[in-house]
Amino acid sequence: MRRAKLLYVPFWATYAFLYLPIVVLVVMSFNSGESAYTYEGFSLKWYGVLAEDERIMSGLVNTLIVATGATLIATVLGTMLAVGLARYSRSKILDAVSLMPAVLPDLVLALGLLVFYGTIQLTLGLYSVVLAHGLFAMAFVAAVVRTRLTGTDTSLEEASRDLGAGPVVTFMKITLPQLTPGIVAGALLAFTLSLDEFVIAFFTIGNGEATLPIVIYSMIRFGVTPKINALAAILLLVSFTAVIAGQRLTKIGESRAQS
Repeated sequence: MRRAKLLYVPFWATYAFLYLPIVVLVVMSFNSGESAYTYEGFSLKWYGVLAEDERIMSGLVNTLIVATGATLIATVLGTMLAVGLARYSRSKILDAVSLMPAVLPDLVLALGLLVFYGTIQLTLGLYSVVLAHGLFAMAFVAAVVRTRLTGTDTSLEEASRDLGAGPVVTFMKITLPQLTPGIVAGALLAFTLSLDEFVIAFFTIGNGEATLPIVIYSMIRFGVTPKINALAAILLLVSFTAVIAGQRLTKIGESRAQS
């Protein structure tokens, strides 16, 4: 029994190593003092200061524009990719290539996209970041939707085609409703990934524009303040909520498929 309990020591130590810094960051975001390292009392003033910072608000607007656009692109293309690979392809090479944006280091993908934009003479701006984030997140959406496809009833699609429905009608009436929880979960994941992605945005954004992670990076070069802690806590809350919602939707879809 004692040996069994000792096995939990590295388990909880790993969790503490991963999440204790995040807990400290959130606690320090409610600090009433000016220091980011010394807690002087509870206060919400730094959250109010965020709303008055035009640079942060501009970065937030840019981030929401990029995340929304990238989510739409990634969701549509990722869903089409997942259905194509699961229903119309048996190529292991295509399976591997479809995961490349998720597997490649962000720096390699960012440099590749920058060179590609330069080759086609595309002027950098928010739209170039939207395209880049859409490509990056598409692989994750495809993986989530494809996992959902494994739990769908293919006999319904076969029956639809036997009754004379074409591929488009079958997809819209039969396949798509079954995939909806997975698609929504993939979209939430794509939004979360784009929300706090830094490297790809840094390399593919135009001059004079910045997303929120880039704004945070430029601010912490001069030191961490409680205002940055408050901003990070808000981003953490949004990301955590999106991930939990995606997991819940995936479980709901799986339970419906089993019933």
